[in-house]
Amino acid sequence: MEGHFKRHGAVHGNGEEFRVMELTEYGFKNAVGAFFEMPTSDARRILPTHLQPLEVQHERSILAITAFQFTASMVGEYDEVVMSVIVPPGMEAGRPLPQAAFYPFMVGVTTDASRQHAIERWHLPHYMKNLHMDFTETEDELSLSISDDGQPVLDLSVTNFPGAPETVLFNAFTVNDEDRFKVNIFMDGQHTEHEEEAGSLTLHPHEMTQELTLDDISSVPFREQWFHGGLQTFEELEKI
Repeated sequence: MEGHFKRHGAVHGNGEEFRVMELTEYGFKNAVGAFFEMPTSDARRILPTHLQPLEVQHERSILAITAFQFTASMVGEYDEVVMSVIVPPGMEAGRPLPQAAFYPFMVGVTTDASRQHAIERWHLPHYMKNLHMDFTETEDELSLSISDDGQPVLDLSVTNFPGAPETVLFNAFTVNDEDRFKVNIFMDGQHTEHEEEAGSLTLHPHEMTQELTLDDISSVPFREQWFHGGLQTFEELEKI
């Protein structure tokens, strides 16, 4: 399978208008994510002024760490880690409520081409060097160690529980120097999600983690999810 653009037609109004929506697809072997408590003071400092953090309790917001092993895309195979602050999702009439909404503040990848693609197309902020990402998968967990020329960046583990095929909607918010954007992202695959607090996170001092108060980030996630192979689909980027 090759990653590609796919056009999707939608009829609007009285049926005379026909809008073609351009979708961007990425195939993956694994996609794992976990939510951790973080200081709301960090979240407010990271977020642009038009977004507010979603708190799990007073003065505790949500750091999301998401990692992908992409097997098919417009720019080939690559691995990716995304560090985000969770914000309230966007509401759209006639569409399901997104499971979560992300403001990615740091993205790291393993290839130059994937970094250039994501910056130009999605306005995602990137660490500008290629990382080494070591995934270790067992029946019970997927663990990930990320390093930068031998310097540790983070270690993440996400655990496995019984799942089922599922399609899940997420929002992502991004910015550039002049504009604000939102994009709908669908994740489709064999999905497991739980709140068993079985995974772990270690963040190391590094340029990628410098926006965070490292000793005040939870080391155990309150929510974990794992897509065991599937497709990530981006709708068109919208200005907001």
